[in-house]
Amino acid sequence: MKRIDIATLIKQNKDIVLFLLLMIIFRSSFADINRVPTGSMKPTIVEGDRIVINKLAYDLQFPLTNTKLFKLADPERGDIVIFESSISKQRLVKRVIGVPGDVISMQNNHITINDQRLSYKDSLSSTSEQYKDLQEDLLGTLHQIRIQNHQSYLSSFESLKVPNGYYLALGDNRDNSADSRVIGLVPRNEIIGRSRHVLVSLNPERFYLPRPSRFIKTL
Repeated sequence: MKRIDIATLIKQNKDIVLFLLLMIIFRSSFADINRVPTGSMKPTIVEGDRIVINKLAYDLQFPLTNTKLFKLADPERGDIVIFESSISKQRLVKRVIGVPGDVISMQNNHITINDQRLSYKDSLSSTSEQYKDLQEDLLGTLHQIRIQNHQSYLSSFESLKVPNGYYLALGDNRDNSADSRVIGLVPRNEIIGRSRHVLVSLNPERFYLPRPSRFIKTL
């Protein structure tokens, strides 16, 4: 049996090897695609969406590691962030509701930030006997949220102040999201990027057929 010479194989395919190496570096440091398996961000993000992660939104990261070289910016209220949760042991996608210094509370799914109660309007998107969709005005950032028609233990929490180096992040599907109400505040160093677009979406309830209406959709 002929012995495979690794060095010769690499030399003969150096263009492919270089391309793959550059792709790995690009995905580890600049941008990536994240599959969303749950409905915790409905109606903004649905199961089967592949969202684009901008890894340069907040930090420059050393290639192929989680080491941050220096900070470019900090997450802002309303950003959809992706973070590696040390508590849940998985990558999560949530919306930043509170930034360092904010004093926040929630009563019956209505949020108050720094003594200012957020406004809510009925949404034109889907509703059912189980839930309704609302438009939340997050101090200037308008987005959709989904709440259940019955109260849950997640619907309220007492006033808290977000300390330096932490963020309060919630799912848009407010009564069905394991977020800061479950895992606690999100440390700044766990946040790896921001998402503003869906690249493609495959429907898991329909044999993973594409959803054309969600291609290159702005979040």
